[in-house]
Amino acid sequence: MNRPVRIVSVPAGADSTEVRVGPGLLSGAGELLARHVRPGPVLVVTDGNVAPHHLPPALRSLEAAGFEGRAVTLPPGEETKNLDTVRELYAALLREGIDRGSAVVGLGGGVVTDLSGFAAATWLRGIAWLALPTTVLAQVDASVGGKTGVDLREGKNLVGAFHAPVGVIADTETLETLPARQVRNGFAEIVKAAFALDAGLLPALEAAPGRLLSLPGDEIPDLVERAVRAKARVVAGDEREAGPRRVLNFGHTAGHALEAATGYGPVLHGEAVAVGMVAAARISAARGLLAPEAVDRLRAVLRGLGLPVSLGDLPARPDRDRFRRALLRDKKRRGGRLALVLLEAPGRAVIAEDADPDELVEVTYGGGDIS
Repeated sequence: MNRPVRIVSVPAGADSTEVRVGPGLLSGAGELLARHVRPGPVLVVTDGNVAPHHLPPALRSLEAAGFEGRAVTLPPGEETKNLDTVRELYAALLREGIDRGSAVVGLGGGVVTDLSGFAAATWLRGIAWLALPTTVLAQVDASVGGKTGVDLREGKNLVGAFHAPVGVIADTETLETLPARQVRNGFAEIVKAAFALDAGLLPALEAAPGRLLSLPGDEIPDLVERAVRAKARVVAGDEREAGPRRVLNFGHTAGHALEAATGYGPVLHGEAVAVGMVAAARISAARGLLAPEAVDRLRAVLRGLGLPVSLGDLPARPDRDRFRRALLRDKKRRGGRLALVLLEAPGRAVIAEDADPDELVEVTYGGGDIS
């Protein structure tokens, strides 16, 4: 039976990146890469959770297209996304003879996607890379738009580069091997797309969230495709995040600080962003931009998907002082103020250039928790 392949074009400088969305697409990885890179050695970066399930078919596809796949398997988790790991990847690139005509392939979730993209961006001043995202989070966010990077102890994604992949294959069948917590984690980015970019996603998220989380589901490719298209529309007008693209950071200012405040690992990215979205929505309502009912709707959508809406829902309590220090190191800070993404309505985000970090601290921690 032929299954539909959804193709989204995402601007990438003078060219565009083809994002393929649908079930059973991993077998086309080699064919897609061969459009851009000559046959030869390629470095496949993956992690210990993904490799047993998806590395063998990925390597078979690459080898069928004439590539020699050499794999590096990293420890899973956000704590791996650092410069020490990048140095390990550089050593592997050198060892395997990956030159300017070769490529890196990122097979995994957001951490692997960010790491492999950053290694490709900086090896020999930039070589090609192919993204094979295997989590909801990576399929709708990390693999789309060309942002790559690593964390420092002091803050998330403080070191990075814009370097678009030559292609993305979002095989939705790979999501079936995810633990339930990771599925919920990725849905936070679809909620972000719905509230910041495309309110048309909300009915599906609200109708039967339990069914969505019980993969596989017929709605999943449609949701992934629609979230990617929403992001692509924003990226098209602002490839390097100089202006409108910043709305994609809805919930991420507080979310990244929460990840830093808990030491990267105990709180997943989507969990932190979920709490950050509620905090930003509350500030939006306090400023008279957003109806209070919309804040309640955001909370309800997140709760329906099993995502946290308060600090008390998180698996680890973030230290308040560490949270504030992380805000002060945020990439989007200018002159002591934050560029905070707020909402005027579901699907319509705006950027407040004058946000006070202490305002975000108080909203996030005020009264003990967000309730």
